[in-house]
Amino acid sequence: MDEMQVLDQATRHYRDTEEAHEAARQQAVEAVLTALRAGKRPTDVADRSPFSPAYVRRIARENGIAPARPGPKAAAG
Repeated sequence: MDEMQVLDQATRHYRDTEEAHEAARQQAVEAVLTALRAGKRPTDVADRSPFSPAYVRRIARENGIAPARPGPKAAAG
C-alpha cells in the first residue's frame, strides 16, 4: 500500500468514526453538567473530564450554572 492509499484509508476511518466521537463528546458534556449540578467542584470535574478547565467553565456558563464562589484567601504572612 502506498502513502496515498494509507492516507485514503485513514481518512475513511476518521470519517467513519466521527459520529461516534461526537456522541462520546456529548456524553462527556452531559456527565460534566450532571457533576456540576450536583455541586462538585469545577476543578475536580475538569481534572476527571477530557476537557480543559476553561472549557468546563464555558460548558457551565452556556448551561446556566453560576461560577463557583471563590475559596478563602490565603493569610498573608
